[in-house]
Amino acid sequence: MSGSMALDAPAAADPAPPHAQSRRWLLAALAAMLLVAVLAAAVGWRAWDRAPADDSLEAGFARDMIVHHDQAVAMALLAQERTADPAIATLATDILLTQQNQIGQMLGWLNVWGLPATGIGAPMSWMAPAADAGADGMAMPMEGAMPGMATPEELEQLRALSGDDFDAEFLRLMIAHHRGAIPMAEAALVGSDVPAVRDLARSIVATQQAEIAAMTALLEQQGPATPTPSP
Repeated sequence: MSGSMALDAPAAADPAPPHAQSRRWLLAALAAMLLVAVLAAAVGWRAWDRAPADDSLEAGFARDMIVHHDQAVAMALLAQERTADPAIATLATDILLTQQNQIGQMLGWLNVWGLPATGIGAPMSWMAPAADAGADGMAMPMEGAMPGMATPEELEQLRALSGDDFDAEFLRLMIAHHRGAIPMAEAALVGSDVPAVRDLARSIVATQQAEIAAMTALLEQQGPATPTPSP
């Protein structure tokens, strides 16, 4: 791809930095993956006789997990740009590809269900029925509070860092982010009887638990945490 881009560019133009070329390729790949996932999810749902209602657990799970995943994708894109650690770059790529694909699946569901990507109910209100169904030990967030999400201030602090300080803060924020997604997925497993939703929820739990273990090991290699600068 880089050779084709070079041929199309004016002879006097400087080639784009490898980092910029890689980022453009990754963004294009993510966009294509999102479209494929949306279409695949839509085709898969044609076989079902019923669509979940606007206020259903399934719709709430899809909407809130899309928002949750979207922040992880944004942080992983930043890590792709900033980190010099190959292990963190590989981890960020895995997060990007996995979560963008899952976003596409959930958008496809909502499209087939005839539901908008945003609902009228408060975020996280869909988790209450799962708790009532008996999810032992499930940590229930307050209605409207999405667990694990980095605050705007934390994201701004992350953007101000570089080098090892960036890597350590990225890992810290992403570990917390993954930990927050797990009870959301577990709630869908407990409260939904839709196989596709349960399958995705099960995959989210397994994938994010494995990535938490990998990120924890990487963070331990970073040594003692350094203070995060004020914005």
